[in-house]
Amino acid sequence: MERVVPCGAADTGIGTDSTLEQWQKGGKWFNYGHYAIFSRMAGQGDGLVLLHGFPTASWDWSRLWPLLANQPFQLLTLDMLGFGFSDKPQNYRYSIEDQADLQQGWIEGLGLKHVHLLAHDYGCSVAQELLAREQEGLLRFHIDSVVFLNGALFPEVHRPLLIQKLLSGPLGSLVSRGLTRRTFDSSFCRLFSEQRRPSPQELDNFWGLLTYNNGRGILHRLIQYMEERRCHRNRWVNALIEADQPMRLISGTADPVSGVAMAMRYRELVPAADVVSLRGVGHYPHYESPVEVYQAVRAFYKQF
Repeated sequence: MERVVPCGAADTGIGTDSTLEQWQKGGKWFNYGHYAIFSRMAGQGDGLVLLHGFPTASWDWSRLWPLLANQPFQLLTLDMLGFGFSDKPQNYRYSIEDQADLQQGWIEGLGLKHVHLLAHDYGCSVAQELLAREQEGLLRFHIDSVVFLNGALFPEVHRPLLIQKLLSGPLGSLVSRGLTRRTFDSSFCRLFSEQRRPSPQELDNFWGLLTYNNGRGILHRLIQYMEERRCHRNRWVNALIEADQPMRLISGTADPVSGVAMAMRYRELVPAADVVSLRGVGHYPHYESPVEVYQAVRAFYKQF
């Protein structure tokens, strides 16, 4: 099943927590081992866990957050270890499995028995790992549904940017430490549709989150998730194929790395694939066009 949403005027859905300072003030930290993790929570009901992408953080959801707050969910999101306002240990062996441990421990620690997942990019791989664990009987909660936003669900059709290839290569540590603001702006803006690229102020915020607490120095460690996707490809793709909960893919068609080809592969492999295509939207649909994403998410939840 596929729905195509035409490109309209840019929308924001910006609410009271839209600025980076307000987003941080509205959050809390908790301990994951020896490390501090930044989190946000709001509302009541079954948990709706929002999983962010690379190299950004939970603030990506700030435009969608006030819209989702109208739904009967307890909204939950955090900056994964190494991202945003959370701790960024320099010699840590970052992995999708470890980030899934973090999410699982948080959800179980809150005592939630049912959750819905809304995942983007890097967070899609974390969601796939959690789905696989549920199918193996390793979770103490049930995943009721999953919505994916522009993630490399199938590594064979992922098209990484040049900077991503360099960061994941043998000189990645040098590239990471030497990353300049100009290079970041140029590469990051390519992920967005031409009509919806971040403003200079927004780029300041994204850069600030990336470099917060010396985050630039660990990018080459974080980006090893691309190799993890290849190593765990069968496990994570089978988690999609074998899933018995409702799932939807919301795909920005102007995404150069995980766009049209990823959506086509999803339709090929996932039974009864439910895909919503957003024309003129790039790799960050929830930031570029939050109202369209909210409409697609709300219609999905209304089905059940």
